[in-house]
Amino acid sequence: MKVVVLGAGIIGISTAWYLLEQGHEVTVVDRQADAALETSFANGAQISVSFCEPWANAGAPFKVAKWLLRDDSPLLFRPSLDPKQWIWGLSFLTQCTTAAFERNVEQLVQLGRYSHESLKTLVAQTGIEYERLERGILHFFSSQADFEAGAAGAEIMRRHGVDRRVLNRAEVLKIEPALATFGNNIHGGTFTPSDESGDACVFTQKLARLCAERGAKFLYEHDILALSRSGQQVDAVQIASIRSGKKSELKADAFVAAMGSYTPALLRPLGEFLNIYPAKGYSATMKLKKPEQASVVSLLDDTRKIAISRLGDSIRIAGTAELCGFDSDLDRPTSRTRCEALVKRYEELFPGVADLSETNYWTGLRPSTPTNIPYIGRSKKAGNLWINAGHGTLGWTHGAGSGHAMAELMAGRRPPLEFGFYGSVL
Repeated sequence: MKVVVLGAGIIGISTAWYLLEQGHEVTVVDRQADAALETSFANGAQISVSFCEPWANAGAPFKVAKWLLRDDSPLLFRPSLDPKQWIWGLSFLTQCTTAAFERNVEQLVQLGRYSHESLKTLVAQTGIEYERLERGILHFFSSQADFEAGAAGAEIMRRHGVDRRVLNRAEVLKIEPALATFGNNIHGGTFTPSDESGDACVFTQKLARLCAERGAKFLYEHDILALSRSGQQVDAVQIASIRSGKKSELKADAFVAAMGSYTPALLRPLGEFLNIYPAKGYSATMKLKKPEQASVVSLLDDTRKIAISRLGDSIRIAGTAELCGFDSDLDRPTSRTRCEALVKRYEELFPGVADLSETNYWTGLRPSTPTNIPYIGRSKKAGNLWINAGHGTLGWTHGAGSGHAMAELMAGRRPPLEFGFYGSVL
């Protein structure tokens, strides 16, 4: 088939790769000048198959209420008059039960395992290098109450076949000795040895280059305006060159919508409603002054709900979520506070290790669903339109598998995992 993939983040590029593997003719469209320049650009860098719990759980409403007025809170909800925000929020509340949590965890673990195997096979096949560290993910706790809650969470994950180990303070420091300076504040941790980390942007851009070498056509710096439908099929996508303003249309046999938080707006005129809302995430990337004293194992700091990952001679601190629509400004007072909180926390954990004078701040809009489960499957409104969006904080974790699964579904094959694929699939 001739397939147009809309979006060049980790999801879109992974989809393009697996479609090329099946012999299709692929065109990728994106408004940026290269792949992975939006949400995939500077995320937490973790492949967190075993740390995939959805935000919605029985305690979430109380935490959100407690954090409501704190600009540096891990999850900040800014109420607005946007009905889509309220629809998302009410749907989120329906998922804050133990039964819903367990159901959603099961699907996320299934997709994560399938994706991790797909990624490992792809990397072995291509030899792509992206600051990969296969050292696991270590989650540490700064209070006894949080540690006990973390241990209980580990038990839930073990029921789903996840090897999450509960550690005392000494065991935490043995796995990551760089935490020794902060060691007296650590009450314990959990560790998943099979997880890993790496630079999602580097990976995605290198994979895009390989796609181009295999014949994929890339239309960068093109806005995606609208889909044209004829009956129950999409026959073209309307695009416009950002440089010249010239409008054109692309015809194809099939279309894949992989535009993250912007996917619902593209599909809404077709009558397709996707409950995806942007969660504004932040990161700070710094060069290391003392790389020998920096952490190597990828970390989760439970107190601040942030991820810390080593990327060569740099360190990436990422996390927090702000539900404030499509605002991607880094200069607002709240944004500055949240960025500075990341660096402040890193300095508390690893004093003097990073070069604070050259901090690269970033923000990205994570396409979040109330369940944290993405939409992967065929549109309900057009038979040749496929959707691969809504991956939230797990786009890097689920990227390879989501692209692989999409290509399989489009070929009429059901991927070998228990997952609730969207729309009318096998």
